[in-house]
Formats: sequence, C-alpha cells, structure tokens
Amino acid sequence: MNEADDAILEYLQELETDTGHRVSLPPTAVWYNLVEELGVLERSQNTISRRMNVLSDAGLLEKTNEKRGYYRITDTGLAYLNGELVASDLERPKE
Repeated sequence: MNEADDAILEYLQELETDTGHRVSLPPTAVWYNLVEELGVLERSQNTISRRMNVLSDAGLLEKTNEKRGYYRITDTGLAYLNGELVASDLERPKE
C-alpha cells in the first residue's frame, strides 16, 4: 500500500452517497480528480490505472464493468480505511 492507494480509496469512499450507493469510476476520472482538480497526488494516469488494478486484485476495489474498466470501493476497502485491516492482512501468499 502506498500514498496513491490510500488517496484512491479515500476518494472513492467520499463519493459514497447517504443511501450507501457506491459510485463506480474509470481510472482516468479518478486520476483527473486526484491530480488535476484536487492536487492531492502527482502521479501519471498509467500509475493510477495500475494501482486501481492492484487494489482490485487485493479485494479493496471491485471492477463493476470489465469492458470499460469501472471500479468502486468494496466492504474490504472500507474496512481498511476504517483501520479494521492492515496492509499485511491483504498480502496474498506467494506460490
């Protein structure tokens, strides 16, 4: 887990509506908002896209549209942000 991972998860968490609906976004939109609009990161679009894929593999994000590459935060992602999980809990065993 790194600074970009936390920023991505926190941003998607903030987009959850009062009714609990979780917004799905493609990596380009997440990059644009975190880098260009909010200025919280200085990373490339490719880095954000790659990190979102890693977060998906770890179960912190889920891909909601395979064809278009939209992601949203999962219950596991929320648990991580709430301090209920640590990064070492998410590491996959090496084969």
